Amino acid sequence: MADNSLIRNAFAPYLPHLRRYARALLGSQRSGDAYVRLALETLLDPTARQATQEKATEVGAKQALYQLFTGISNAAAIAGPDDLPRGMMQALLLVEVEGFTLADTAQILEIAEIDVAIAIEQAKAAIALTIRSRVLIIEDEPLISMHLEQIVEDMGHTVAATAMTHADALARAHEVLPELVLADIQLADGSSGLAATRDILESFDVPVIFITAYPERLLTGERPEPTFLVTKPFKVETVIATIGQALLARTYLPVEVN
Repeated sequence: MADNSLIRNAFAPYLPHLRRYARALLGSQRSGDAYVRLALETLLDPTARQATQEKATEVGAKQALYQLFTGISNAAAIAGPDDLPRGMMQALLLVEVEGFTLADTAQILEIAEIDVAIAIEQAKAAIALTIRSRVLIIEDEPLISMHLEQIVEDMGHTVAATAMTHADALARAHEVLPELVLADIQLADGSSGLAATRDILESFDVPVIFITAYPERLLTGERPEPTFLVTKPFKVETVIATIGQALLARTYLPVEVN
């Protein structure tokens, strides 16, 4: 009971965010969840549990949980894309997506803070060289849609089409054959961007990035694959990092854990 209480009270609030990070890092929700499960199972070991509790007292439960996960996933020698070493993406995601400071990230990865900064810059440079893609934006707020268009185009990609409703998104997808989809969840006519992307994925093998003010709809339960998540209001750097990871993830097979 005490073991379950530790997980429930100390670490449960951060598990959805760890699932997001693991999914982005490993290439699929199945792979990510497998390593999150290994981290939770490790907490059942008294020695590991005590060490993690002590770490949580020192740096906070969220950082302690991510550090535990990093140790487990790194020990598995998981491979990443050839053109973006895994350590670079870890640093970029931890800072730009998960909101850790450079100092926190240095502790999580057990490297020097300057090396974290270098890894982030190297990751951004590698992302800038990713294959240019046709992008479909599904967003009902014109200003947000225009902002996303600017980000995508500044990265060197092409905005092939924009859509504001489920029906329009599906029609435009079949017209332009997108290689990446950026989608909101709540659309203009009350339709669902989640439903729209499910329909699109029935016809296209394309990564989807949900950019939404309702992350809880994706951070819990099942979601279509391959999908990533950015929470509104978003930082430009977060969108750039997530686009880069979504496209790079297509260059290698995710690691599966039985």
